Amino acid sequence: MNYPRLCVLRAALGCRSLSCGSAVRQSRALDMGQGGAPLHVSNVRNQLREIVGASTKWSDHQQAMAERASLSSILVRSQKDLPVKTMRDSFQEVLLPLGSEPLLREKYLTFHNTVRFGRILEDLDSLAVLISYSHTFNPELKKSPLSIVTALVDKIDMRQHVIYPDCDIKFTGHVTWVGKTSIEAKIHMSQLCDGVFSPVLDATFVMVARDPGNKRAAFVNPLKPEGPEEEELYQQGEANKSRRVELSTASLLKVAPTDEERKLIHSLFLNTLDTNTVSFRSRVLPDSSVWMEDAKLKGLEICHPQERNIFNRIFGGFLMRKAYELGWANACSYSGCRPSLVAVDDILFQKPVEIGSLLMLSSQVCYTQDQYIQVRVHSEVFDPITQQHNTTNVFHFTFSSDREVPHITPKTYGESMLFLDGKRHFNQTVPVV
Repeated sequence: MNYPRLCVLRAALGCRSLSCGSAVRQSRALDMGQGGAPLHVSNVRNQLREIVGASTKWSDHQQAMAERASLSSILVRSQKDLPVKTMRDSFQEVLLPLGSEPLLREKYLTFHNTVRFGRILEDLDSLAVLISYSHTFNPELKKSPLSIVTALVDKIDMRQHVIYPDCDIKFTGHVTWVGKTSIEAKIHMSQLCDGVFSPVLDATFVMVARDPGNKRAAFVNPLKPEGPEEEELYQQGEANKSRRVELSTASLLKVAPTDEERKLIHSLFLNTLDTNTVSFRSRVLPDSSVWMEDAKLKGLEICHPQERNIFNRIFGGFLMRKAYELGWANACSYSGCRPSLVAVDDILFQKPVEIGSLLMLSSQVCYTQDQYIQVRVHSEVFDPITQQHNTTNVFHFTFSSDREVPHITPKTYGESMLFLDGKRHFNQTVPVV
């Protein structure tokens, strides 16, 4: 992510001023990228509730959603009917004061006095939504008719593996690319150390806009880059879209492995055959290896209303937090130490999770190399009445251990495909080791 560009945007916005009044529209315009002090992290979701007119009470959710349904009439029929926006229109700066607010810090602490990265994922997800609403903001409307939700966490790259529990954190971000109904938002996270904010991570989210009932796609404002740096960011967004299409086309769920991958799988298979027998079924685990079937962890969550988003479905950040914590525990168990997160890659949100659902999470170590551990977490909703399982999300995490870890070894063809998929994600994240 281009951090200097964010600084330029922040400086430009700081020079702009608006008169402070009691009008809600003026207040919202000020919060949505028009200058002023950074937004406190606890106010991000409050801001989102105000934008869409969501109630803070679960008992009022049906009435609130019914009221939103009437907003469909103000949706435009073409993207051309919406005003063009710039990247500075969506710029947001949010402060997480871990150092200056001890009570807030408690929510983010682990038993070992480190920062819960799952909580950071929740904040990133909320901010990505707010950035998207900033881009589509219309000062003439009291409520936004759009339902903007997370479609994909394209990538989160860790630039610093240590997040200090007693130092303030700052998030900055803005929209970098738009399609007709989708938005790419980049977020930079930094932490105050010795009086200077140092970079911690860069995140790229892909959001989609839906109608008030979240039933069909809705158009978002076009984006016009200003200057060569913004044009570069926009072109990178186009490249990201093309890359996602290419990866989807080459998915192992759709096409066979490459020749090189097939040779690798056959080599792994031959390495597990029992040389004392002439049989394809007699398998022996190689030294310093673990069968893939023995590197799993599973969990179950009952989805209560307290974890809902502004549209009364389960908050995407909550899903990411639970998946990350399960994946981390799996990597910890596998490596025998406390692993560090290297990257989050390609988190796909396939279906929303409804309130009251039984959410089943399954974590699998699917690839290892040297000290690295690639973990895939699959989440699905189970309906106890119909006995049906429906996939909602797939998460990919890359962890690093302080020592070399055992080789993960597939036994079945399905596990071999998981192995190859994990290797692909690992190579995207750590191309040179």
